[in-house]
Amino acid sequence: MQDSVWQAVLGEIELSVSRANFATWFMNTRLLRYKDDVLVIGVPNVFIKQQLEKKYNPLILELLEKNGVKPKQVEYKIHSSITMPKKSDEQTETLLESPNRNDSKQRPSSSLTHTYRQGLNDKYTFDNFVVGSGNELAYAACQAIAQHPGQKYNPLFVYGGVGIGKTHLIQAVGNAILAKNPNAHIVYVSTEQFVQEFLDAIRYKKNTDFAGYYRGADVLIVDDMQFIAGKEKTQEEFFHTFNALHQANKQIIISSDKPPREIPTLEERLRSRFAWGMSIDMQNPDFETRCAIIQTKAHIHAIELPQDVVEYLANLVQTNIRELEGVLNQLLAFCEMRNLEPDLNIAKSLIGASKSRPKHLSAKQIIEKTAKHFHVPLEDILGPKRDKDIVVPRQVAMYMLRNELHLSFPKIARELGRKDHTTAIHSVEKIQKESTFDPDIKLAITEIKERLYA
Repeated sequence: MQDSVWQAVLGEIELSVSRANFATWFMNTRLLRYKDDVLVIGVPNVFIKQQLEKKYNPLILELLEKNGVKPKQVEYKIHSSITMPKKSDEQTETLLESPNRNDSKQRPSSSLTHTYRQGLNDKYTFDNFVVGSGNELAYAACQAIAQHPGQKYNPLFVYGGVGIGKTHLIQAVGNAILAKNPNAHIVYVSTEQFVQEFLDAIRYKKNTDFAGYYRGADVLIVDDMQFIAGKEKTQEEFFHTFNALHQANKQIIISSDKPPREIPTLEERLRSRFAWGMSIDMQNPDFETRCAIIQTKAHIHAIELPQDVVEYLANLVQTNIRELEGVLNQLLAFCEMRNLEPDLNIAKSLIGASKSRPKHLSAKQIIEKTAKHFHVPLEDILGPKRDKDIVVPRQVAMYMLRNELHLSFPKIARELGRKDHTTAIHSVEKIQKESTFDPDIKLAITEIKERLYA
């Protein structure tokens, strides 16, 4: 069994758990051996070993079987050649604590540090980022920032749907700056990690260490800003961090799945500061871009895929690059294990069935998901109200029924409580047109689809 199979499993795990959990428990593991139906995974320390055994073993077994490997037993072994990513001097003194251990003896004694600060991933570079019509503006802005951090587009706020390359692009900026200036202090953090570190700072009375770490950055890159919603104290701390860095002409880069105006309970003073620089909507990759991404990823594995396979995969996954990479890895791992050349028949039999539309998907589910996305009561969408905040969700629901279930216009009208099917025709055409130029409508359609097929 090749390590590529384990990498394919890791790719799917990355889609199943939060970014922080993946970085903490899975990123630094590797396949050691597979013999006599026993698969051995190497891990860096005892705490990761315990967490994988107790919490994640069923998920790992399920994904191994999905990729064609059915071990009777999975063992986790601490392996000396596996090390955690190199930490800064401030971090090297701290051991990874067990998630269940609250003993005060485990506290850091002199400074607040975290081994789950993973920092930049050096695989995310401009060189291997595929540029297309949906991301070329964001790409150009990020390259300009890499050349002159703190001078252009500060802050830069990029937003868009799940898995379209935001994390890759913003980390590429940090890696490019470090390549030019290895002494630059680049801080990359997910909002989830920022919140946890802030809570730890309060708990251990290390607020000064926390503030000093973030406000001492030359470039601060914050991923998934939408998760700061509703956290008032954390928003206040980030507000002061933002002000300190901006006043010192230090670069701030932020990503989110929503534009600032749509992040719920975001303080107005933060919302206005995010608008100081440049906000860019990253769109879903078009067909040509998806094909280029597949070819680029396959080339990394030294494999040339037939064009019909490339196009099949590009049509199969249309909104999520991470998922696109996952199905590609699944195909390559399957073929490598069996010493096969990837072709269209293998791709269809291996991936097509699992990606087909769920048979249980109904008109009611689509309408309910649409109502929930727009925070509109279901009875209002089905009722007679003509307010704009009701009409638009109703029109989107009609568009989704047409595109996802291919219902007739009279059937769509009946599902939404309308008598005249010309209303459905008008609504579908309107949303079809607006989705090509209105980023809010396009994002809404993407997110509703992701919830339907999650």
